[in-house]
Amino acid sequence: MLRSVFRSVMDKHPFCMDAIVLLPDHLHCIWTLPHDDYNFSTRWNLIKGSFSRQCSCHFKGKASSSRQTKREAAVWQRRFWEHAIRDENDFERHVEYIHYNPVKHNLVDSPNKWPYSSFHTYVRNGLYDADWGAGGIGFDDDVWGE
Repeated sequence: MLRSVFRSVMDKHPFCMDAIVLLPDHLHCIWTLPHDDYNFSTRWNLIKGSFSRQCSCHFKGKASSSRQTKREAAVWQRRFWEHAIRDENDFERHVEYIHYNPVKHNLVDSPNKWPYSSFHTYVRNGLYDADWGAGGIGFDDDVWGE
């Protein structure tokens, strides 16, 4: 369902999904927006709202009184972290962080074992070997401030 929500929003407010990983309690992604378009907030608002309305109650957490007042589901964080990619090196560093994140969180021992990631697309496109990250990788662990 999340994939269809992303596609629907992308149809109305275009952006390119450069990398993504979906984890049990959060996600990371890199988007490229059209030239002179910096409106991440509208896109996230539409994605979060649409997904929350379609999401089964089984997956929704208990909403606080503040969330209930604002008619918010307890599915998403209220905020998101935004970072403008500075150059190719910064892009590569963030893509690697995204693809290595399931290993970092001890969900798998290799990025290729996590199915909810653009890692597999990068392998198919010849940008990674299938065993990339299996032995660990060295990078600044504070890429996302997580």
